[in-house]
Amino acid sequence: MPAAAEKIAITDIAGRSVTLTVPVQRVILGEGRQLHVVAALDRDAPLRRVIGWRDDLIKSDPDTYRTYLAHHPEIARLPLFGGLNEGGFSIEKAIALKPDLVLLNFEAKSASEETGLVEKLAALGVPVVYVDFRHSPFQNTEPSIRLMGRLFGKTEIAEQLIAFRAAQIARVTGPLAKAGEVARPLVMVDRIPGYSDECCMSFGPENFGKMVEIAGGRNLGSALLSGTFGTISPETIITRDPDVVIATGGNWSALAPGGNWIGLGPGADLTEARRKLANLARRPAFINSRAVKNHRFYGIWHQFYNSPYQFIALQQIARWLHPELFADLDPDATLRELHERFLPVPFEPGYWVELLASPERQ
Repeated sequence: MPAAAEKIAITDIAGRSVTLTVPVQRVILGEGRQLHVVAALDRDAPLRRVIGWRDDLIKSDPDTYRTYLAHHPEIARLPLFGGLNEGGFSIEKAIALKPDLVLLNFEAKSASEETGLVEKLAALGVPVVYVDFRHSPFQNTEPSIRLMGRLFGKTEIAEQLIAFRAAQIARVTGPLAKAGEVARPLVMVDRIPGYSDECCMSFGPENFGKMVEIAGGRNLGSALLSGTFGTISPETIITRDPDVVIATGGNWSALAPGGNWIGLGPGADLTEARRKLANLARRPAFINSRAVKNHRFYGIWHQFYNSPYQFIALQQIARWLHPELFADLDPDATLRELHERFLPVPFEPGYWVELLASPERQ
């Protein structure tokens, strides 16, 4: 039976108290990638309450969009918005759609305050709620899922998803705690190499950097970068000589066509991805590194960085850092189970790749 409507007060990820009527029925997603949670909460009809969304899923993750489009073609008819940070979010267009909720990611908070978005919508009775899967995902993912479950009237499903996530994280943290002192390899997370000619963007002590630390490694960026994101010079990488390099990649054909990025994601061509990974290993900052010499140079789907399913990446990173300790851990099987239990689209492989030989032989 559908949940009965009630007015409640919630506290969002930004610490704001918001009063609204739940379950919400007409939602604008300020980030298209929020679909990862929406689809789990409304599995039978994942778009039934979405009346508009930001175009980032289409541009930044076209493979996931393609998968949803194939099974839910109505997704193509959703009105599109640009990002608040780029000035592409039309308040007039949003108001015309008569939403009862605008769901924003935490990093849009500054831009929304500068434009007066929250106040303008509030004057028309439209609440804004912030969630976060990117800025501090290991702190905010669980409360964000719980919050969205409350807003959608799907608290039971939200708690099941949270429990599944926690159990999968424990499959990494548990064995590491039991093992006691283990050698923690130095890891360079190379953020979207090949998207531009810049070398080398990375992660500080959050997001993928945090994943490396939880998985039993030492994240190079944690010692050098104060924020979630930043840049590490090629000279520093050569000097520090990381034991492991993990490059993030995705399908950037819409944003950086013809680039040297690693095309990863659902249904990716892993032969081509491995070829591009070998090309990236030839860059001056990496070609003579321990990581390349020991074939510990890897690629992983970048979009785990803005997804409630970063625990999948955590499992794969743990396998790379401690292969003997996690020999029985199968992240592909975990991702397949996630799809079968919670998501309305089938599992497709293609989320990670490994450098199997020296880059000259690839």
